[in-house]
Amino acid sequence: MAATTRAVFLARTPAATGPVDEDFEIRELALAELQPGEVLVRNEFMSVDPSMRGRLEATEKHYTTNFVVDQPLDGSAIGWVVASREPSIPEGVAVRHRMGWRELAIVPLAGAQVIAGSRLPLNTWLGALGQTGFTAYAGLLRVGEFREGDAVFVSAAAGAVGSLVGQFAKLLGASRVVGSAGGETKRALLVDEFGFDDAFDYRAGDIGDQLKRVAPDGIDVYFDNVGGAQLVAALHALRQNGRVALCGMISNFSDADKEDIGHLIQAVLKRVTIRGFIVRDHEDLRPEFEERVSGWLASGELVSRDTIYDGLERGVEALFGVMSGANIGKMLVRLGQG
Repeated sequence: MAATTRAVFLARTPAATGPVDEDFEIRELALAELQPGEVLVRNEFMSVDPSMRGRLEATEKHYTTNFVVDQPLDGSAIGWVVASREPSIPEGVAVRHRMGWRELAIVPLAGAQVIAGSRLPLNTWLGALGQTGFTAYAGLLRVGEFREGDAVFVSAAAGAVGSLVGQFAKLLGASRVVGSAGGETKRALLVDEFGFDDAFDYRAGDIGDQLKRVAPDGIDVYFDNVGGAQLVAALHALRQNGRVALCGMISNFSDADKEDIGHLIQAVLKRVTIRGFIVRDHEDLRPEFEERVSGWLASGELVSRDTIYDGLERGVEALFGVMSGANIGKMLVRLGQG
């Protein structure tokens, strides 16, 4: 068994202006002797998520932990068991776990989910069938209380979660699904590949006017990945008794994008329900989610797109790419041969 592995460490706390390359380093990480109930996993793919931006800050998090200086980063990953001291997890099986940002990981039984019998590509279990897809599913159905016939608006709709929210809504009988994305290429992709009824480039003009154009009769559900001006526009576009699922507020990392809270009067006037959520609170939905989404993937009804960078050395580049919107679908780093 190897004595060390390469891992990405947080070298210093990023400045308030945001992280830079010098905040991270690839270092050797010592591997302890494998104990009973543990497996050694050779990671094939690791997930790069927008939530990592918040974990780099020093402020308290109520849903996860901050990254620690001089410690390796962590996050969802999937790979192959190459050594095992856990009888229920033999060598050679695929395991999903939370010890990403390193090439080898020691994973305890409690933190390992065996992926067995699936014919889908391994990376699918970090994207459409991973926490990303589960976030889209739980956020739309339970938090957004989606109902057949609803009109749905999704922000950051070409991203990992947003691209799945729109497709789930279409597959479940939405009357209209519209989305926003950054740039004409992504805008067109929403309609041509992901099957949205219409979409707009949020950089190309007034967001409220563009939302009115693509959803002239209003919306029933807004799946919010960004906050800011797009949340304000959605509040004005929502019909009576509309619902908002608050998944992320990435725009709020820039002071220029913060909006006057006074627009929340729209929630009062229209009896709108606004609900934030953390997906781990909805684990009871996971079996239903995996069965339903596996079927859509197998039948070809659901399009799963990933943006994949190769090599641990490109992990930080991939993280910056997520922060700038460089990805289409899920952002992953391939550490092995896939």
